[in-house]
Amino acid sequence: MKLAHVSDTFAVSPQVEPSDMRGLADAGFSTVICNRPDGEEPGQPTVASMRESAEEAGLAFHHIPVSGGEFPPVAIKAFAKVREEADGKVLAFCRTGTRSITLDALANVENETADARNERAQRAGYDLSGLRDRLGE
Repeated sequence: MKLAHVSDTFAVSPQVEPSDMRGLADAGFSTVICNRPDGEEPGQPTVASMRESAEEAGLAFHHIPVSGGEFPPVAIKAFAKVREEADGKVLAFCRTGTRSITLDALANVENETADARNERAQRAGYDLSGLRDRLGE
């Protein structure tokens, strides 16, 4: 499991496995957000199996799927709500982590400038410079 810590309370990751959930709970995470549609690629764990393993580990699990480079307002709003209401650290994951960090930047829960969000993403290993117009000021 490769976590990119974006802040003290938020991390993103490429695909995690159901067997990773206990380790996430032990590392202090309270919430997991899956940003992948179910069945996106062969061999991907199902959302149901991820949810079951997360809940068994005591983690809240949320499914906010996005695909095709589209980030609809309803997904951004749902992502922000989960981040704002989470009681503890949050991990969001997708195939590579890019969709998850993009949703975080668009949700802007920390009320940061576009430059600050870009820099935070870069420190975590992701380039969001192509979203400059969407991040606004």
